Amino acid sequence: MSERRSFGARRGFRGSRFPPKPVEIGKEYEVDVQETSRRGEGIARIQGLVTFIPNTKPGDHVKIRITRISRRFAEAEVVEKGAAEKEEE
Repeated sequence: MSERRSFGARRGFRGSRFPPKPVEIGKEYEVDVQETSRRGEGIARIQGLVTFIPNTKPGDHVKIRITRISRRFAEAEVVEKGAAEKEEE
């Protein structure tokens, strides 16, 4: 009973539950949109991290910029569409 734990001792546990993210806010990545979310956004995965991209659809190859990172996902905006998507417009 001489050993007491404080609430501060749990901080290390919280950090290890979610590993470091493979993306950074403001950085650009080239991705292939794989599926559509319930909200209609395109979904791509960057090293396993789900990334939501508005105004895209499955099959699009786009260059994105990360705008927000959450614990389990990231959000991005389209910087440049791939060559195939440009020809369709």
